[in-house]
Amino acid sequence: MKNFLKKAAACCRLINKNMENNKNDLQKIEVDMPKADADLNYSDNHKVKERDYLLPGSIVIAGLLISGSWLYSATLEYLKPSDSILSQEATQELQETILPAEGVTIPVRWGDLGVKLVETGVIDLNAWENVYKNRGGTSDDIKILFSAAGDRPVKITPYNAQYFLNIFWALGLGNKNEILEKGEMADKRYGGADNFASTGGWTLAKGKAMDHYSKHSFMVLTSSQQELVEKVSRGIYRPCCGNSTHFPDCNHGMAMLGLLELMASQGISEKDMYKYALAVNAYWFPDTYLTIAKYLETKGSSWKKLDPKEILGANYSSAAGYQKILSQVAPPTQKGGGSCGV
Repeated sequence: MKNFLKKAAACCRLINKNMENNKNDLQKIEVDMPKADADLNYSDNHKVKERDYLLPGSIVIAGLLISGSWLYSATLEYLKPSDSILSQEATQELQETILPAEGVTIPVRWGDLGVKLVETGVIDLNAWENVYKNRGGTSDDIKILFSAAGDRPVKITPYNAQYFLNIFWALGLGNKNEILEKGEMADKRYGGADNFASTGGWTLAKGKAMDHYSKHSFMVLTSSQQELVEKVSRGIYRPCCGNSTHFPDCNHGMAMLGLLELMASQGISEKDMYKYALAVNAYWFPDTYLTIAKYLETKGSSWKKLDPKEILGANYSSAAGYQKILSQVAPPTQKGGGSCGV
């Protein structure tokens, strides 16, 4: 643009110089010619005509140059992406970082856990299918988890995250663990374990949910593995309430407990437990974690820089912590997440 305007100015200077030269030439002709009245009249008329020709030409050229510069500027402004488009692109980049379409593979073996969930009645396949027939049915890659044992890894994607929410919910509910028997869930101040959404809301079992509550030894943890689950579960919160996973009073908390037990039972390190827990929580609460990522950028940080353990803590992932963040940054438009029911 600057080069264009420089060229335009140079053209205008050239036009003015030519006009001056023409004026000097006319003055020279006027001096050299005889002083007859007829010649004087001719010279005057000639100078007027020359000026009449030159002035409109310079005006037209200058007008074209000005119009061209305006059109060039307007075109650049039109082609520049709007703020809303840039915002959408930034959100898409965040989404691909936090919620990758190809999914996240957790380095654990599923084995025969699905088969056991069905055999013990923690999951009633008839009840399961009745729920999912109105949601497009159960995909084949999920069905096989209930019917065959194998060393297939657990891969969470945007498309199966809600299936795994219910699967891990059943696993956390049914697996025998001290957290369920001696933790907050068993505290009489809260009225008993059967009064929570994570128990009363589980309607996909044979019989009542409490018939399976901490009753089955799907995963038997060593003392060190149990200590690890105790420790990590106290540090992982969820934005639907103010409780940590150690108090799994809703489906998300119970599902996360099941996932932590699964990872600890297969030797996943504490650091990686937080890493994969955050990846899964993000699929369960996409709006929440996209908003948190956006908030981090406004503070000069980023999703990749911050420790997953810190993001999963109360300051970010609890209901109260997230509300504080939400008051400072607008959430990006997404598809929401799982509810606290099946």
